[in-house]
Amino acid sequence: MEPRIEIEANGPYLVHGVALTRTAQVETEFGEPVDWAPDEEIVAGEPLEVCRCGRSASMPLCDREACRDGFDGAETAPRAPRAERAYPYKGDGFTMTDNQTLCTQAGYCGDRFRNVWAMLGDSDDPEVREHLRTMVQLCPSGRIEYVPEGAEEPDELDLGRRVAAVVDGPLWVRGRVPVVSADGTAYEARNRVTLCRCGHSDNKPLCDGTHKEVGFTDG
Repeated sequence: MEPRIEIEANGPYLVHGVALTRTAQVETEFGEPVDWAPDEEIVAGEPLEVCRCGRSASMPLCDREACRDGFDGAETAPRAPRAERAYPYKGDGFTMTDNQTLCTQAGYCGDRFRNVWAMLGDSDDPEVREHLRTMVQLCPSGRIEYVPEGAEEPDELDLGRRVAAVVDGPLWVRGRVPVVSADGTAYEARNRVTLCRCGHSDNKPLCDGTHKEVGFTDG
């Protein structure tokens, strides 16, 4: 079956055609995210029911009990294409586009010295430019993209078609796996998408970083 994720109204994500894996942020001793841990397969099945209320007793899978206890899964995220809300920042030989509505507060866009927006002014330095590009590509939500000068498409990592539960974080959907709303319409298929698993995002089904504020854990 062709990979896709269907959203059940006030219920779980129904994952079709792809195994569910787990990954985690790799951080420096200073808490700076710099990479992603290799995917570890959790389970395969058809379909997989992945919890999105944040209260299942069988995380990351839905137990069909917690979401019945007053979970409001109403989808409020904008349906328009990412490009319509993205702001372009010009760098040396590239443009970095930024859509703030997609931010999941993962932190790959900065380190203890400065963030990618501050680095733009020094992007004529090849080392700075390459570091910026890497930071942009590691952003899980696709809030920021790196578009080389003259290119029509962003410079993206080949992430494959994968769906991963980030430890204590969102469901990371990679490789343009389609996400279908509870009303049957499809969201824009993108290379990097993060879906809420804590149940508290104000931008459902997308993650907005609220899992950090509420102390969400899935272990």
